[in-house]
Order: sequence, then C-alpha cells, then structure tokens
Amino acid sequence: QVQLVESGGGLVQPGGSLRLSCAASRNIFSSYVMGWYRQAPGKQRELVATTTTIGLTNYADSVKGRFTISRDNAKNTVYLQMNSLKPEDTAVYYCNARKGVYEQWGQGTQVTVSS
Repeated sequence: QVQLVESGGGLVQPGGSLRLSCAASRNIFSSYVMGWYRQAPGKQRELVATTTTIGLTNYADSVKGRFTISRDNAKNTVYLQMNSLKPEDTAVYYCNARKGVYEQWGQGTQVTVSS
C-alpha cells in the first residue's frame, strides 16, 4: 500500500498561482499513473490532470494552458502548478495513484480562489 500526502493549498486571489505537492511514501512513479482530482462543494469529484509512467499528460479542458502536472522521481513527489487561477477553481484537490484496479487517494488540500 502507498500513502499520499498533499500540501500547498491555500487562499489566493483571482489571477494568482499556487503549486500543490503530493509526496508518496515510496517510489511508485514507474508503475502508477498519478493524477490530481478536485471536488467543489455540491459537485462530483472531477479529473484535473494525470501523468503516466512514461510521462504522458492529460488535462481537463477547464485547466488546459493554466495548470501543469509534473513529477520528481528522486523525491517521489508529483506537483500541480496552477496559474491564472479563477474562482471556479475553488475546491478540495486530491492526489491519486492508480495501478490497474488498485488506487489510493490522499487526504486532500483546500484551494480557495477569492478576492
């Protein structure tokens, strides 16, 4: 089993930036698809971005051109750089690790975009 710990959330003004981090308890990036999801109040959890074992990335249309997912294999950490933030980006952001039918979630980190 792998543990995931997110950090980096907070309050930011519209147009600002944040970088989220997700630290894994062991080296899993060579065999797990890593992703960021988010859940706003009253809404279902939705995909934000994913990165595969060979570094291919995928983004939700709503964040393309503004968010970037990346990873540091040496630190067992995946990042989500979020630029040009909008109020509609406000949500709890969750890190996800998936291998076949197995998946693990982090505890989530709150991102609030407000003036």
